[in-house]
Amino acid sequence: MSPARPNAGDPARTLALLWRDPTAVPARGPRRRHDLDAVVEAALALADADGLAALTVRRVAERLGISTMSLYTYVADRAELLDLMLDAAYLRMPRTDTTGQPWRDRLRAVARDNRELFERHPWVAEVSTVRPSLGPGQTAKYEHELAAFDQTAVDDVTRDACLTHLLVVVRACARDAADARAITAGSGSDRQWWAAAGPLLARHLDPARYPRAVRVGAAAGEAAGSAHDPDRAHAFALERVLDGFAALLDRPPS
Repeated sequence: MSPARPNAGDPARTLALLWRDPTAVPARGPRRRHDLDAVVEAALALADADGLAALTVRRVAERLGISTMSLYTYVADRAELLDLMLDAAYLRMPRTDTTGQPWRDRLRAVARDNRELFERHPWVAEVSTVRPSLGPGQTAKYEHELAAFDQTAVDDVTRDACLTHLLVVVRACARDAADARAITAGSGSDRQWWAAAGPLLARHLDPARYPRAVRVGAAAGEAAGSAHDPDRAHAFALERVLDGFAALLDRPPS
């Protein structure tokens, strides 16, 4: 099985498929029962329901009611399918209009839109971002998000670096939230877990030996209502990122 990263297939063919270039469709061969968009929708539904581990050409073909060999007339392999799915998710994700708003509010909206993307399609957070998909969805996403830095003093390279850093943080928090949901679904809530583990830990945890761990851990647990709160962690991380950007973005444009 190919890794969860975009552009793992043939670049020329992948780009032709992403941009729906007619040359990507075989001129000869068996008549197709579905169009490429239907294949992408079936793959999206499968990944949304069962995760990337379940994504195979065979299972997508089963959803469409066609043979695995028939599906290979649409995509060459799982890597191409992943490119198409990712770009489709990007194409339909929310893009909040923040025209005229301060840069902090514009970047909060970018973070919020991406968080919603990850909640709708949790598997997207598992896909490597080292190489972008380069399709119309990725391009529209990038164009929209870069606009959040308009009317600031940063140059183009710094603008790209700031956006990348913001999205890396949001993605990491999204993966953390997905892990928390999976753990809760499998073994109960954090409160239930801590109710069982807390008294057992107290037998071994000596406040004189671990004064900071005991004091800070108790305060943080009381504030969050659990050992870890992904929503609270996301909100804290986002505001610290914006505080860091202020040194760059609050300067008057040259």
